[in-house]
Amino acid sequence: MAMNQPKHAPTTQFSVQDHCLVVGGIPLTRLAQRVGSTPFYAYDRQLISARIRSLRQHLPAGLLLHYAMKANPMSAVVQHLAGLVDGIDVASAGEMKVALDAGVTPDNISFAGPGKSRQELACAIAAGIVINIESEYELETIAQLAGETGFHPRVAVRVNPDFELKSSGMKMGGGSKQFGIDAECVPAVLRRIAQLQLDLEGLHIFSGSQNLRVEAIQEAHEKTLQLGLQLASISPVPMRTINIGGGLGIPYFPGEKPLDLNTVGVNLKQLLAGISPSSPDVRFVIELGRYIVAEAGIYVCRVLEKKLSRGQIFLITNGGLHHHLAASGNFGQVIRKNYPVAIGNKMYIDETEIASVVGPLCTPLDLLADRMELSRAEPGDLIVIFQSGAYGLTASPTSFLGHPAPLEVLV
Repeated sequence: MAMNQPKHAPTTQFSVQDHCLVVGGIPLTRLAQRVGSTPFYAYDRQLISARIRSLRQHLPAGLLLHYAMKANPMSAVVQHLAGLVDGIDVASAGEMKVALDAGVTPDNISFAGPGKSRQELACAIAAGIVINIESEYELETIAQLAGETGFHPRVAVRVNPDFELKSSGMKMGGGSKQFGIDAECVPAVLRRIAQLQLDLEGLHIFSGSQNLRVEAIQEAHEKTLQLGLQLASISPVPMRTINIGGGLGIPYFPGEKPLDLNTVGVNLKQLLAGISPSSPDVRFVIELGRYIVAEAGIYVCRVLEKKLSRGQIFLITNGGLHHHLAASGNFGQVIRKNYPVAIGNKMYIDETEIASVVGPLCTPLDLLADRMELSRAEPGDLIVIFQSGAYGLTASPTSFLGHPAPLEVLV
């Protein structure tokens, strides 16, 4: 039961005034009026900027910081980040357009993901961005397009390592994967790139995501750097960059604690200091998405009805899994756990109750909070789901049952 657990993961990044949550310096009730309707997502630009400053402070000075746009591709968020990070990583031609429109130079955009269509590859080649090759077939397609267009593609090799990021929320490497080229096959691919005279940028090695265990991240960083430098040493073409991926997690659920970024940064500094003399021309990149934006965002919906069914309270809202699939537990959770949830206009009041927050969809999966201790709510109150700045709207089935899509604002 939720009443026997801590209320939620840490959410102290937002302030509260007169029991009302404040986002981007604006009380939530006023922000809802400004947006004009609920549900909506709101992202706090000051929190995003503060997270970048923290990363710059704790990570090695020479380590390039890239933003993985798939975490949150809202154009205003990307434009804000474009001036704060060293590069943008995209996963489709649509995301590539957002990055280019935000003013990111092609040299600082990379394109990853399996199953890139021929048209997407042609667009990426014409734009001059780096294409992370995911297979030998993709490499040959790129070479063919280069011959047809006369353009000179910029490529990197995405490596599927023979290890994984232990305890990660999603394992992106190790074993059999649809992502990247198996590490043992990469030397032959590098020779083929040299034969084709393509412009080789370097390597992209991504082993996992959403990890809060410092020891696991440290081990992955050490193995990733070892593998990257080993492959670079045998490459017939010099490499400019090695992307070591991301994997830094944020707390979502009761009992989870924020990642110790300082310890992660100290370890990376030691690792890079040990290899820099032998590889002076290689730059290293860390690619983060969720860690940059997730805690800066909230999802807001309004209570339409308060219903009592056989002793259980249901707060029925105009939001739901069609807007925020992850909060419903249907985006990667094996055992459903509650995101941090609150009544945003009744923060920290004494009157509380055990309630479930549900949406208007005709499915029992439409559950945003299951028997949580919340401030006593009434119709018209605002439900807030924290840690919603990443994998929210664009990771949700917005067309399900034909309800209107939520708005997004950067404040």
